[in-house]
Amino acid sequence: MNIEQQRYKELGVFLKTRRVKILPSQVGLLSSQRRRTPGLRREEVAQLAGISLTWYTWLEQGRPIQVTTSVVESLSRVLQLDREECHHFYRLANQPLPADIPEHQETVSPALQHMLDHLTYCPALITDQRWNVIAWNKASCTIFGDFDSMSDRERNIVWAMFTDSKYKELFVDWDRHAKGMVGRFRSTSGKYIEDYWFNQFIDELKTRSPEFNLWWPLHEIKINGELYKQLNHPQVGQLDFEISNFDLADHSSLKMAVHVPMPGTDTAEKMASLLNALDKVGRIKRIF
Repeated sequence: MNIEQQRYKELGVFLKTRRVKILPSQVGLLSSQRRRTPGLRREEVAQLAGISLTWYTWLEQGRPIQVTTSVVESLSRVLQLDREECHHFYRLANQPLPADIPEHQETVSPALQHMLDHLTYCPALITDQRWNVIAWNKASCTIFGDFDSMSDRERNIVWAMFTDSKYKELFVDWDRHAKGMVGRFRSTSGKYIEDYWFNQFIDELKTRSPEFNLWWPLHEIKINGELYKQLNHPQVGQLDFEISNFDLADHSSLKMAVHVPMPGTDTAEKMASLLNALDKVGRIKRIF
């Protein structure tokens, strides 16, 4: 059995296992005492999804037929798939994942926040798909400011990069970093082309930043994040970091960036000094 045949087989088994989990009452159907198997019948799934019984049967049998995005959406709805199941179904059907923007800002688990807090000398941030910072550690606040005291818009790192003049002083070679950010942000926004928030945010940022307005129409695309960042901190001077970016396995829309002090530099010692000063003050003081 080749890879494609295995994928079709997995798709069929997945549909069948999810079909038998759905009670008729869950989809507005009357339950019958004569049902020999649990869950929905094939013909019921086909009718509710708006596809032919024959075609759906072929799907469960693992036949090599092409599944469209609209069919995947319909079956996901009828089978009441959760987010992880839905994404798995899209992959089995060889379709691009849906651009599912949550209505409310996501939060991280206590365990994930605990991990951030234990990256003592490594400024670390977690951002959502709109590039809003939704979690951070104390080390990141000594570099980028007190996120607790910022508005939602101020916690968007693209917005901060282009509207806060202090960022131009913080970033050595600001133009290169900012232009690269535009390319990466365009790559992200392209996944959510129909989302009103992105369109509104981009239009507003173009009116606020001449540089963003100049670079956005160039349609430059960047996928990979930065590997190295040099900052000019107003209190301790030059800081050199290696950057590691991670997709969070349990939250496919979230990304974590960790700034690790470069070996052979005094960045770790300077971070320790900043954190020590912060502990003495007892609160995070915005550097901007």
